[in-house]
Amino acid sequence: MPTLGLIHNSPMLAPVFNEIAARVMPDVRILHFVDESTIKNTIAAGRLEKATMRQVIRLVGSTFDAGCDAALVTCSSIGAAVDIAAQLYDQPVLRVDRAMAEKAVATGRRIGVVATLSTTLNPTADLVRRVAAEQGKQIEIVEHLCEGAFEAVMAGDGATHDRIVGEGLTEGMKGVDAIVLAQASMARVVASLPEGAVAAPVYSSPELGMERARDVLAGRVK
Repeated sequence: MPTLGLIHNSPMLAPVFNEIAARVMPDVRILHFVDESTIKNTIAAGRLEKATMRQVIRLVGSTFDAGCDAALVTCSSIGAAVDIAAQLYDQPVLRVDRAMAEKAVATGRRIGVVATLSTTLNPTADLVRRVAAEQGKQIEIVEHLCEGAFEAVMAGDGATHDRIVGEGLTEGMKGVDAIVLAQASMARVVASLPEGAVAAPVYSSPELGMERARDVLAGRVK
């Protein structure tokens, strides 16, 4: 049975990915590796620091030492470190948001990126730009930071988080061809909005990222 190592920055993400894994890869063994320092230190510094990058690379190595066949990092804020780790190991090292960025670039030219943290907004927008460049496509990115949403959810006020994100999706994303959610936690807001409230297709990373990991483990894609 193939084994997938999931690297999280919060223990709250494990059940979310277990649910997806049960649906899209029931024949894959899942191991979770959680280190909250990667996101907390990045937020505190306002950027991804070298010490955190080294920690991410160590975490990736830990998954392979534990017997994993591939590693999937579920946080977009530390994506640059994941790209470096991918060059250092022979086994597949995957970013959860790569498949989402590819889907958005394939959908249209004007792409909206919505986030609740600037440390996640910038890496996600950069990834979309890079994917577009690789494919030789001209795109325009519309960035929207949902001010106050992250602080609300950290304080246990999920309703305020969902309201701010909902406003960002409906008001801040008018006229885009596709919307990318920089944080997986925002996906539930899309599901709660009335039908037709958001005109453009909305892409979230967990489902697409896990489908990509399944295909990589099955040898269908690299």
